Amino acid sequence: MTSSTAATAAPTPARDAAPTLRDAFHQPKPVWAIAFAATVSFMGIGLVDPILPAISTQLDASPSQAMLLFTSYLFITAIAMFFTSWCAAKLGVKRTLLAGLVLVVLFAALAAGAGGVWEIIGLRAGWGLGNALFISTALAAIVGATTGPSGGAIVLYETALGIGMALGPLLGGLLGSVSWRAPFAGTAVLMGVGFLAIVLLLQKEERPAPVSPLASLRALAHPALRTLALTAIFYNVAFFTLLAYSPFPLEAAAAARGTEFGAMGIGGVFFGWGVALAVTSVLVAPLLTRRLGLIPTLLTTLGLLAVLMLAMALLHTSMPGLIVLIVIGGLLLGIMNTALTGTVMEATDLPRGVASSAYSGVRFLGGAIAPAVAGPLAAATAAGAPYLLAAGALVLSMLMLVLGRRHLAAVGTLHELTPVEEAEAITAGDEA
Repeated sequence: MTSSTAATAAPTPARDAAPTLRDAFHQPKPVWAIAFAATVSFMGIGLVDPILPAISTQLDASPSQAMLLFTSYLFITAIAMFFTSWCAAKLGVKRTLLAGLVLVVLFAALAAGAGGVWEIIGLRAGWGLGNALFISTALAAIVGATTGPSGGAIVLYETALGIGMALGPLLGGLLGSVSWRAPFAGTAVLMGVGFLAIVLLLQKEERPAPVSPLASLRALAHPALRTLALTAIFYNVAFFTLLAYSPFPLEAAAAARGTEFGAMGIGGVFFGWGVALAVTSVLVAPLLTRRLGLIPTLLTTLGLLAVLMLAMALLHTSMPGLIVLIVIGGLLLGIMNTALTGTVMEATDLPRGVASSAYSGVRFLGGAIAPAVAGPLAAATAAGAPYLLAAGALVLSMLMLVLGRRHLAAVGTLHELTPVEEAEAITAGDEA
């Protein structure tokens, strides 16, 4: 779900003057329609998290099986990311948006009526394909739909992204406290509303320039991009260990205290995580990278995340400790996401859409691996072991960055990016 086609769908505008709040909210209706659909799409990232223990219990599935809801979603997203630029060039931005929305509505609705965990795992794969198509073109569409300077529309888009990341776990917890089926049904309804709004309000646009279907795969031959993709794949192992595995030790820690955490409790914790991630990705990461530079920001944040994972391994039986560390993790992950994607955009002379697709495709494989490994590892060893694995993956991520640093000589800071490029960095970083 990266904004990989933004570069091919619309020319990069010159940097606008700093947009005001008035600029952000005085937008034409098509911009609001896309922003609404983007909010719901990003809500889908954390929506499933609070109901994983309930799915495990009520569908007689192991925690390892429940976490495969993330694996199937992310694996198909990874494969799709290599081809989203080509798809948008063939279909056009509006048709790609609508195709993605149709797939999300269809597979989310089917998941709401599923009878077993393996059926949901399969349906989540289709959901991942739909989200990849939608988010890959949403930024290009919102920039193309605005009638004024792009800066205000981009602020609105980033606001929608942050709200979606924060509200997804909360909505998942609220609906999940009624039934584990309700979050899936709610997503289908909201995305259906978004589909109708875009059909009615977004005008037909020019088709992007042609892109080779193999362009993103060939891009991985570039040493700088390959270095960053390897950095990201290990980083994403840690990201999705925290996101997909943590509901289970939270639930166990609550049970040890004689209470039941439940979907609402997990949703509240990851609401705090989502708010923290949104704030640092949109507001803090650009400030840090301007002051410190992209590479120092990445290495520092990766090191702090490794320490945080070690702390989670030590405190996995403490409910208050896990809650605090998960929210702090959101702060660090938000910085890392935006800084890493910003580095990808500066590190090569490849078209931004192609580079972003290649990078996202590789890094999502790390996200797909983490949930599939974390559950069996915890069952075979100890509940804190997945966090130790995540800490080790972060050390490998730092090693990849240090070993390949000679290929990143062109990388500076985010201050060189236009508003569209910064929004792409935030989008590509926060997608899942």
